[in-house]
Amino acid sequence: MFRISAVFLIVAAVAGCDETRGPQSADLAGMPDASEGRALFMDYCSACHGEDATGNGPLARQNRRAPADLTLISLRHGDSFPRAKVLSTVDGYARSDLSGPAMPEFGELLSGDLVPYDSGDGTATPTPRKLVALVEYLETVQKTR
Repeated sequence: MFRISAVFLIVAAVAGCDETRGPQSADLAGMPDASEGRALFMDYCSACHGEDATGNGPLARQNRRAPADLTLISLRHGDSFPRAKVLSTVDGYARSDLSGPAMPEFGELLSGDLVPYDSGDGTATPTPRKLVALVEYLETVQKTR
């Protein structure tokens, strides 16, 4: 019995030293996908941007500025989805309006696990999983010409 326990502890200790696995690796079995992002969109964005992402949510008229139609992002950028710009808009980095942003910042989207994400520059950067999932979903709702 003692030998089995000792072997188990040694195996557990060695597994904990594996540098290819971090403490979050179990949660990172796969990259986030559009379905995960859709759920986040419904929780955080649909009140203003609407369930169809066209800017017609129930709180849209209460905003100083009408919420953007998020289905037109690619069309407004030459039929290319600007991942880095969308990430920066959602996480608040691109918004430097000192009088207060028209869109709230959602700190919850920036918390939790990080995943390696290439936003278009060829470099995989550690990015909050929830933020990546939301961007992946937004890319799927784009209208085309």
